[in-house]
Amino acid sequence: MSDAMIRVPAEVRDRLAVIAESRGTSIRTLVQEFAESTLTEEERRERAERTRAYLAEHFGVEVTDEESAAMGARLREAFARQEDAAA
Repeated sequence: MSDAMIRVPAEVRDRLAVIAESRGTSIRTLVQEFAESTLTEEERRERAERTRAYLAEHFGVEVTDEESAAMGARLREAFARQEDAAA
């Protein structure tokens, strides 16, 4: 595997260094984990469609766009409350 250089402002590099150190890892590993775990909008749509198809096939549950959006909002709210409680 070849390495590539990514240019970022010094403040970003310094922030990445702090985050990496707090996790006991390197900036390289931190960036790699981010790239591997972050989905594009298209990947999220595909995953949602596979999930809907699975629910329909295995449980007979048809999830509408409105239901999906409502659940997404509830999840975002729950995560925000959790982050607020941790702060």
